[in-house]
Amino acid sequence: MSHNQLDAKSQAWSALFTEPMSELVQRYTASVFFDRRLWKADIQGSLAHAEMLAAQGIISAQDWADIQRGLQQIAQEIEAGTFEWKLALEDVHLNIEARLTQLVGDAGKRLHTGRSRNDQVATDVRLWLRDEIDGLIALLRELQAALVDVAAQHVDTILPGFTHLQVAQPVSFAHHLLAYVEMFARDEERLRDVRRRTNRLPLGAAALAGTTYPLDRARVARTLGMVDERGEPQLCLNSLDAVSDRDFAIEFSGAAALIMVHISRLSEELILWMSQNFGFIRIADRFTTGSSIMPQKKNPDVPELARGKTGRVVGHLVGLLTLMKGQPLAYNKDNQEDKEPLFDTVDTLRDTLRIFVDMIGGERDATTGQRSGGITVNRAAMEAAARKGFATATDLADYLVRKGVPFRDAHETVAAAVRAASEQGVDLSELPLAALQRFHPAIGEDVYAVLTLPGSVAARRTVGGTAPTQVQQQIERHRARLA
Repeated sequence: MSHNQLDAKSQAWSALFTEPMSELVQRYTASVFFDRRLWKADIQGSLAHAEMLAAQGIISAQDWADIQRGLQQIAQEIEAGTFEWKLALEDVHLNIEARLTQLVGDAGKRLHTGRSRNDQVATDVRLWLRDEIDGLIALLRELQAALVDVAAQHVDTILPGFTHLQVAQPVSFAHHLLAYVEMFARDEERLRDVRRRTNRLPLGAAALAGTTYPLDRARVARTLGMVDERGEPQLCLNSLDAVSDRDFAIEFSGAAALIMVHISRLSEELILWMSQNFGFIRIADRFTTGSSIMPQKKNPDVPELARGKTGRVVGHLVGLLTLMKGQPLAYNKDNQEDKEPLFDTVDTLRDTLRIFVDMIGGERDATTGQRSGGITVNRAAMEAAARKGFATATDLADYLVRKGVPFRDAHETVAAAVRAASEQGVDLSELPLAALQRFHPAIGEDVYAVLTLPGSVAARRTVGGTAPTQVQQQIERHRARLA
């Protein structure tokens, strides 16, 4: 067997061992069939490492040129689907290195000078996750923009606001949607924070203790864009920590789980609103399914499945926390198990955000760029529901307080009025003035202005309130932020 290359019959450590690894152990320990998605990051990191080795005089200019040429060909082969991934070579790193050695000979062997697979994989995962976070931030911003666009059409649409799923006070539908915009805006902030801590370079930590070669780690960090807002290189500054911890992946998974929880809350409301008992919205047919035996049904499968997938992402977070909790320093093979849950979390979150952008905002026309609505709002049903639950009762209490009645007394007075209206099957606004005055003589004809739904909503003008003037200001603020 040639010693000029790593192949399917030899491992990087084979000279130490007297017998080959069993096929069962190969399958059990191999990661190549899921970690090969890291190939771009692996090549990117290898190019930066090799360029630095050449600049430091550790390898020759010819070796650097050969490595560039070989890695470029490998990238082309992978993109074309002609690259042969070998189980015996365990992972993406050894597969690429073996092929590089086949293509360029000894230069390929020199690429690994001054590094280990331990710092190599930590770098690859960080590079890959950094790019994925960028894409997820873009999708989060699209979803926020879609919600803002729908909100802008419904500033004056009123629906019941709930607490304990009981009618509480009337609110603007736009205000309700903007609550989710606020959640997703915080999610965006969290992802940006995670990205900053992810974007730090482990390469140069080698196996666990650093290396004797005169590496320029800062140069590699600059080449890979692992810099702060001032352009200063960001390095993992303890070699043991650099290769062994996966807190950046756990932190990302926590942020992803929160995003999915927010999506799940929105999903639950979409499911309720679409039901016949509410009838507040209609979701476009392309996002629903029918029943195999009940022809009258349209099922909100997309929000239901998103609600279900939230448990999947939360489970991955718990799995990663459990994975790390008992590991001593430094690197352990356990960490191979970080990738599948991390990859699936990214895939699930990305697909969920994409479909919610289309479902909330509607599909974008390729020619005009305009979106066709994915959700149709039934204003009349919303407002009728807001009138059912005495949603303006608090407004009557506030009215009495402005007339000089202590709040606790006003609260009791209104409770008695609500009980009487409920017994008569009418809303507070439908009680005659004389009937209302029996509950308190301070009530005058001007009370009806506060008992209407628009009057109730318009009165809540504090910053962050549901008054249309405030809601419009929030819409403008979000649009400026998302522009």
